[in-house]
Amino acid sequence: MAPTSQYPEYVVSVTSRFAWEATATRIIETLTSRGMTIFADIDQTQFAAKVGAELRSTRLILFGNPKAGTPVMAANPHAALELPLKILLWQDEEGVVHVDYLDPATLLGKGYGIDSALTSVFAPLPDLLRRAAQGN
Repeated sequence: MAPTSQYPEYVVSVTSRFAWEATATRIIETLTSRGMTIFADIDQTQFAAKVGAELRSTRLILFGNPKAGTPVMAANPHAALELPLKILLWQDEEGVVHVDYLDPATLLGKGYGIDSALTSVFAPLPDLLRRAAQGN
C-alpha cells in the first residue's frame, strides 16, 4: 500500500537538508538547548521489525516544557491529550527526511479553545524546527 500525503491543517511538514541521524541530532539538540525535555524517543521502525513488519525510518519524539504546558492543561484538561508535544521524523522512498509536527497554537487554540495568551509561548517552535531541519 502506497503512503498517502494527506494530513490535517494543523500538521506542519518540513523537509530536512540533512541525513537521517543528523536531522534527529539537530532536532533534539535544538529542543534541549531551549530548555525542553525529551520525554520519549520512539523508534517506530524498530518496533515494527519486532513484529515482522517493515516500516520506513520513522521516529516519534515527545517533548515539552511543563512551565508552558501546565497552564494549557489547567485551562482545559482535555488539551493534555496533545501534550507533551510530538515531532515525527520519517524518511521517504528517495531518502529525504521529513520533520512533521502538530502546530500547537492552531491545535490547542482552535481544537481546545485555549486562549492565545497561553498558546503564544509555542510561537517560536515552527522557526526553531525549520532552522534545525534546514540549517538556516
